[in-house]
Amino acid sequence: MNNRCNRWLTINPLHLVLSASLFCIFCFCWGFTTCAAQMPEIQHRGYLIIGVKDNLRPLGFRDAHGNLQGLEIDLAKRLALDLLGKPDAVKLQPVANRDRLSLVLNKKVDLVIARVTANESRARLVSLSVPYYYDGATIVTKNTFVRQLSDLANRKIAVINNSSTIAQIRYYAPKAELVGVNSYQEGRSLTENNTVVAFAADATVLSGWVQQYPQYRLLPTKLSTEPLSVVMPKGLQYDDLRRQVNQAIAEYTATGWLKQRVEYWALP
Repeated sequence: MNNRCNRWLTINPLHLVLSASLFCIFCFCWGFTTCAAQMPEIQHRGYLIIGVKDNLRPLGFRDAHGNLQGLEIDLAKRLALDLLGKPDAVKLQPVANRDRLSLVLNKKVDLVIARVTANESRARLVSLSVPYYYDGATIVTKNTFVRQLSDLANRKIAVINNSSTIAQIRYYAPKAELVGVNSYQEGRSLTENNTVVAFAADATVLSGWVQQYPQYRLLPTKLSTEPLSVVMPKGLQYDDLRRQVNQAIAEYTATGWLKQRVEYWALP
């Protein structure tokens, strides 16, 4: 009897530790904290949860009826169609710029398609898909005499302070005078009141300006190329999800579907 009790007292703490660990893992993944969904769970659930922009025409914005529209909305619905069989098998969750990575890291969404530029620092935190669009800096103006980069010599151009666009303008238009601004709103204000003749910033944002305000137009030269990617979770357990997303985007590129949607939304 004493030997049996001694064996129990020796083994029992280990059993308790193992049982508690398994219980914590189970609760973490399936109950108390939401885990990022793997493909079998997404298929069982029946829909994707995708973070998108709702205030960035023409990538993701609300139309006059409050419906989400744009290139990235089209991509989200097409992925839902190809991964789950229905274009409406997706829950679109508007996200702020500061939350685009954290929502995936904190397992709140399956994917994010919200104008995320692929770079090394982001790739250390999350997985990034093959590009679905190449953004980059461009120049918008309403001055009828500015037609090409050479027309900007000795003219004032607004640029966002501390942005990479500053170096690009200095390279392509070295004789231009740069005027720093702290926001897109400030840049448009200076352009609108003719304090500057042009504003240099991201093509996706400035394309939206042109669509909303017909007096503006983009110069034909794009100053840089920056790939936009879908944000996906890291980890071997998400290999199937990442593979299906990457294969789908590669197919959309090869068949011309993405090009057609880019042209539809009047992106450069």
